[in-house]
Amino acid sequence: MKRYTRTHEWFEPVGTDAARVRLGITAHAAQELGSIVFVELPAPGRVVARGESLAVIESVKAVGEVYAPFPGTVVEVGAGLAENPERIGEDPEGTGWLVVLAVDDPAELEQGMDAEAYQQMLAAQA
Repeated sequence: MKRYTRTHEWFEPVGTDAARVRLGITAHAAQELGSIVFVELPAPGRVVARGESLAVIESVKAVGEVYAPFPGTVVEVGAGLAENPERIGEDPEGTGWLVVLAVDDPAELEQGMDAEAYQQMLAAQA
């Protein structure tokens, strides 16, 4: 099940391995950024702490950072995103995913919001 953060990232388990999650930016974040022209992704093997900048996304309107919602190790990055960063904006919650993280503590994944709670948060901010 896909979960969401207050800083507009989403994450979901990879297959049946609860200790690995695929992570990207939400459709809302992609819409706010506009046309994405550049992405800087971390190298596989990089260890990240909660709240640490995980990736940088540059659009024609702004530069945004993607933050690690929990500690872990980058095990994979989205194939072809460096050459085709626009895919992040075109399909942010699908083929535009950014990284796969091996999570230090899978129990932390419960901290994310479900889709309904995320939509309620967006509505409250509007």
